[in-house]
Amino acid sequence: MSWGGGIIGRMNHIRLECGYQHIISLENLLVAWKEFLGGKRARKDVQNFERNLMDNIITLHNELVAKKYCHWAYEAFNISDPKPRNIHKALVRDRLLHHAIYRILYPYFDRVFVSDSFSCRLKKGTHKAINRFRSFTCQASHNNTRTCWVLKCDIRKFFASIDHQILMGVLSKYIQDTDTIWLLGRVIDSFSSSRIGIGLPLGNLTSQLFVNIYMNEFDQFVKHQLKAKYYIRYADDFVVFSHDKDWLAELLPQMGNFLQERLNLHLHPNKVSIKTIVSGIDFLGWAHFADHRVLRTVTKRRMFAKIKKNPTDATLASYLGMLRHGNTEKLRRQV
Repeated sequence: MSWGGGIIGRMNHIRLECGYQHIISLENLLVAWKEFLGGKRARKDVQNFERNLMDNIITLHNELVAKKYCHWAYEAFNISDPKPRNIHKALVRDRLLHHAIYRILYPYFDRVFVSDSFSCRLKKGTHKAINRFRSFTCQASHNNTRTCWVLKCDIRKFFASIDHQILMGVLSKYIQDTDTIWLLGRVIDSFSSSRIGIGLPLGNLTSQLFVNIYMNEFDQFVKHQLKAKYYIRYADDFVVFSHDKDWLAELLPQMGNFLQERLNLHLHPNKVSIKTIVSGIDFLGWAHFADHRVLRTVTKRRMFAKIKKNPTDATLASYLGMLRHGNTEKLRRQV
């Protein structure tokens, strides 16, 4: 299937002049260190690095200048928040470099992303996404005067399926500086999941940016080729709203084909649905209806378990803040 010359071709007028020297400069590395340090001062590996901070930063800088930098191996561990995940933690020196890369690249790429991509972006968090969900519900249903259908999809093994070669190809369309491309290749190829050249590590700051750059190909396709006006994506979850159920059904194979043929990604067969908003749509921890939203049962149970485990004022305040974004008066009283 032809995709009309490539969606990213629409964006080639935004060519990012990301200078390698800017990324690896001592000034950028020092600012990145300050940003990286937030909330991590008590960690032993961070303290060890900080004992000889300038020597360590200068050594890293010199390796980058000479293009002898090599990303070290990761420490793997598992978490269950909210579901089991395998996290890979890089050494402090490498995480510092991730921050240095991110702080230079993010402002450029954020201009390229569609407005309704919400994951891992400044001022584009979960609450903004669920509010946009409510807005699109009203618009697609003509203020609840027409039936609103929602196509909801999820990508299977998202981070573990990112194709390094495809990602580097997308990055090269935007970034002219070959030294920067070399450095990004070093970071990207420092990890593979099931096969060499496939997968990004959960835990890298750069991974959050790379998956948005990767999925921007899909976002542009959905918005400009499929003409989906009411579309929201949050990481590997996305929804499309319409009063026309048949049109949504027609979109599904086109989306699946694009993901598979262009990005080597696959929709999760058990997490695809087309339902009315009246029946309730599960999205980002909430069950959304036409005129209200309520916390999912599993989210509610997890919230009370965490409060019981750590009943501090900060924990309570955090959850009370979250609950204000839905119809949760009874739950707030319980908290």
